[in-house]
Amino acid sequence: MEIHPTAIVDKGATIGNGSRIWHFSHVCAGACIGDNCSLGQNVYVGNEVVIGNNVKIQNNVSVYDAVTIESDVFCGPSMVFTNVYNPRSEVARKDQYRKTLIRRGATLCANATIICGVTVGKYAFVAAGAVVNRDVPDFALVAGVPGRKIGWMSRYGERLDLPLAGNGEAVCPHTGEQYVLQDGVCTLFEKSIQ
Repeated sequence: MEIHPTAIVDKGATIGNGSRIWHFSHVCAGACIGDNCSLGQNVYVGNEVVIGNNVKIQNNVSVYDAVTIESDVFCGPSMVFTNVYNPRSEVARKDQYRKTLIRRGATLCANATIICGVTVGKYAFVAAGAVVNRDVPDFALVAGVPGRKIGWMSRYGERLDLPLAGNGEAVCPHTGEQYVLQDGVCTLFEKSIQ
């Protein structure tokens, strides 16, 4: 574990082996961060946050209470999480936090916004600047405001030649992994890499 001298890690926070916390970041007491994670400059991690292993959180990201990030997730620079759906300064809503789940291997690109209460599926890819206000399926490529599914991505991060809905098959051009789209649900058919 490596913690930069300018970072603040409150007593009680759990940080796994090999994790690094860089300049001016703050990890609150109740946070649980896994092994081999990297938190860039000016990252905030709230009390009721769980972060898996090998997660990369780039500069200027705040991970607020009620957010769970599974292993191997990438959070791009200045992307945004929320935890209250209808915030007002004069109305206390801490008892109304909506849980957000980011599933294993997902990518949340720079300046993307994840509205609270959604699940972003395994290996989904949220494009830069997208605003996600509904659940994202596994392997989906989402872009725009509001975020819409515009395609499918492999575990390696390559665009798959599949229709948006219906049925089809595709191969990741980099790994050779096979993907099947059945009734609009994309799954990995054959595992070529571990």
